[in-house]
Amino acid sequence: MLPLADRTIALAEGRQLEELAGMLEKEGAIAVRCPLLAILDAPDDGPVLAWLDRLEAGQFHWVILLTGEGLRRLLGCAERHDRRDAFLAALTKTRTLTRGPKPVRAMKELGLAPTMVAQAPTTDGVIATLRTLDLQGQTIGVQLYSGSNPPLEQYLRDAGATCVPVQPYVYAPASDAERVARLIREMTEGRVDAIIFTSSPQIDRLFEVAIDQQTTDRLKQGLAKTLVAAVGPIVEESLERRGIEVHVRPEQGFVMKNLVQHLKKAMAR
Repeated sequence: MLPLADRTIALAEGRQLEELAGMLEKEGAIAVRCPLLAILDAPDDGPVLAWLDRLEAGQFHWVILLTGEGLRRLLGCAERHDRRDAFLAALTKTRTLTRGPKPVRAMKELGLAPTMVAQAPTTDGVIATLRTLDLQGQTIGVQLYSGSNPPLEQYLRDAGATCVPVQPYVYAPASDAERVARLIREMTEGRVDAIIFTSSPQIDRLFEVAIDQQTTDRLKQGLAKTLVAAVGPIVEESLERRGIEVHVRPEQGFVMKNLVQHLKKAMAR
């Protein structure tokens, strides 16, 4: 008997959906694909190019990379404008701080390594690491994954630094509202054994649909009946802020392969 035989597991992942589904189906699971979000390049390259100009001019004392996807999208923008070599050369010369293993892996793909890795793969972890540095008068380039990061940006201002943010990608709905509503019904009816979340914006999208369709209570009831798995602490915190209990979350190694291993152990119990 395979570890996840006949277990129905809903997947909110978009970019690596088939990779995750394949891991689960190999263990016998029935993967319900409901990608909640797609990741797209920023709609206007202009602000990204302006940020790259400052990086290549050597104006940043530090660059903070919050996501691996962000680094890949910065590279993609540079490549579209024939600036790959200039971008990589500038990044090599600039001190970098990464939040967690994903941006570390993205740097490794480019033959680079970060100057520092945050004490924990969260905004609080990044801030705790920055507290060990004298940032007075320094200019910090910050790669964001949403429109802003108020705690980080406020900390940099309070530390006397100038924060220069860039958002190289945006999220867009990947499944229509009816498909998301159907997933909510399936969880409420107890037909989903587990659901896996791999990013906080997926949770935002799920609740956005529930609010629009006035089914927030049903969504919470469905999640209460379902084993909830989060890939890492940021996703876990996002769920807990909404009153959702997280049953599975790796203590380290915040990647999908490790999450699947933890899910297998939890469902075996």
